[in-house]
Amino acid sequence: MFCNQVKEYLSQKGIKFQERDIAQDPDALADLKKLGYMTTPVIVIDGSVIVGFDSEKIDQALRG
Repeated sequence: MFCNQVKEYLSQKGIKFQERDIAQDPDALADLKKLGYMTTPVIVIDGSVIVGFDSEKIDQALRG
């Protein structure tokens, strides 16, 4: 649910993103674990990590 919200939000803003499916991609799951999370979505923007759908945090990270 939150993954879809993030994808829709970024798409509406015209922001390109890389989607990784941890259920289908073992490397994506390993990367998620390296970040210390076991929940999705996890968004990484220029080194800033955002867990879940939080439009304010996403916007802040996009502004740099």
